[in-house]
Amino acid sequence: MRKLLLVLALVCSFSLFGQSIDTTAMRSAIERQLATYPESTLQDIYKSFYQEHFGPGHIISDTASARRYLMRELSEMGKTASPYFEPTGSKGDYVRVYLSAIADSLITAEQLLDAFVRSANLWQEPAFSWMEKWKAIVSIIQANKIELEGFETDLPLLTEAAQNNQAVHHSRRYNEAYHPHYRIVEHSIFERALEQALK
Repeated sequence: MRKLLLVLALVCSFSLFGQSIDTTAMRSAIERQLATYPESTLQDIYKSFYQEHFGPGHIISDTASARRYLMRELSEMGKTASPYFEPTGSKGDYVRVYLSAIADSLITAEQLLDAFVRSANLWQEPAFSWMEKWKAIVSIIQANKIELEGFETDLPLLTEAAQNNQAVHHSRRYNEAYHPHYRIVEHSIFERALEQALK
């Protein structure tokens, strides 16, 4: 009963202007990430939800530099066992499309780059601030006693980053375990331009 009341309190705490953050979906997304990537830290959870919140726009300065960076990353990446795509965060508004799809000749670099750049141009201000969503994520982790390596050390640093709407890299643990190489694509663009080739 006490746990039910706590969950209800969380849902009520993260309501704004008649809209609410779906804490149940967020908890499922956190649990899914930890099941798929058990070396994830709080930093990697932050990154997934940040990508859902802001899309790819925060890392595109111009198309030419985005193309150069993509081509360099393709030339330097080794063999990965990553999926070809997966959703970010809990709503699935954005999708991580892994460069392994290019390496395996399912799509071209230009197709992914085009989808990536168009996705940045579609970004709209979310109903909630990033800090509001971050508080919900942390509360879910704490209320459900989800254990994460380095949580106490990471929390103040990531909360400061959240206050400044700051992007972060994957944690060292995550990078060493999974060697992620991907681009973020808005879901409807992904469905129209890439999904069929990646099924």
